[in-house]
Amino acid sequence: MATPATSRLLRTFEDRAEGLAHFFTRAGEAPRLVAFDEAIGSPLDQALAQLEWTAAAGILLPDDLVHAAWIRPDSAAAVVERKDGERRIYAYFGPRMDQPYADPGECETIYDGPGVRAYAFAQRGHAVAHFLRATQGTGAMMSLLGRRAPELRHIKRWLQELFTNPTGGTTRSTQLIAGWFATAGAGCLFLPAQPGDPYCYCEVGIDT
Repeated sequence: MATPATSRLLRTFEDRAEGLAHFFTRAGEAPRLVAFDEAIGSPLDQALAQLEWTAAAGILLPDDLVHAAWIRPDSAAAVVERKDGERRIYAYFGPRMDQPYADPGECETIYDGPGVRAYAFAQRGHAVAHFLRATQGTGAMMSLLGRRAPELRHIKRWLQELFTNPTGGTTRSTQLIAGWFATAGAGCLFLPAQPGDPYCYCEVGIDT
């Protein structure tokens, strides 16, 4: 069982640049996800439910590294890095679609279930390119400016902590601009809830 967070931090910023600067300072070298379109961010209303469903169905695994994610109330897509025998692959998981790009030639099908189809790519660039073609990037999060993508187990754990026990008891937007996720903590920067509201940075962690 995960240890509950023992430290919490909430900061607000009127200026977007100041909020992002604080985020990257706090993130350091931690794995992070950044919104493909920071003016829109990524809606997290359904994120935890989707993560629970994919984990229960065995589609995504706890030690998967998340390179890209796109979440909607009735659909989701992701690119994860995982070990497959002696090799590492980049797997795209997404809804079954009729578009021509649903069966790219540079990969192999690894999962074909109800409502979900998955492909394995040898290269990250090919997997991410397919992800962007399928989702158009709107509302997506990407693993950028980091040496390693975040682990699914840490994303799931810390998002649960942030939303179950809101920092400072504040009501905030669920539109995520950027988030870092590590073993001992995580920090997320959210868009303003309403025009004129500040950007909100929330951080949770375990004191060591």
